[in-house]
Amino acid sequence: MNNIERDPEVRFRTLFVVTSRPLLSYALRRVGDPADAADVVAETFVVAWRRIDDVPSGDGARPWLFGVARRVVGNHRRGQLRRSQLADRLRERMGDLVVADISGAADDTEVVRLAMANLDGDDREILRLNSWEGLTPAEIAIALQVPAGTARSRLHRARGRLRAELGRVGWDGERPDSAGHVADDERALVQDLGCER
Repeated sequence: MNNIERDPEVRFRTLFVVTSRPLLSYALRRVGDPADAADVVAETFVVAWRRIDDVPSGDGARPWLFGVARRVVGNHRRGQLRRSQLADRLRERMGDLVVADISGAADDTEVVRLAMANLDGDDREILRLNSWEGLTPAEIAIALQVPAGTARSRLHRARGRLRAELGRVGWDGERPDSAGHVADDERALVQDLGCER
């Protein structure tokens, strides 16, 4: 590490320039209000500033910041839950009443959206970290604070559950390739999904 990289302020500014836009995109896809997304990013960088000596150097910084942002989003969601438990309960019950019906779906994207909505939150999150945020399984492991092998298995299982859910709703679009990876067409569909609000 050279002298410039040791200077906490220079290091922090560099982190901000390199990662603020991807983190804002991440937050926008996970919270309903752009102002809330900005707050998530701001809080993420407050943590980064306070813990600048703990931020990994090099390629490890980006997934570390995504892990912090993920926890900030979790805290944000828990705060919203405390402020409006009734509204959240109603929203959850309404989601349980929705029956996946692909007959009215305009295109494959809507079918994938329905299938994703039927997955649990952990599966949706790991698929989004991989497909939308472009994190590798090793980077997902850092963001989730789990061993790399655990992240790979969770991603593999989440992809399998997505395939099963797509089959359950009768989707006849592109399927994953024989190696078990999400095919490019499917990845594009997953990336095009709307935000969870």
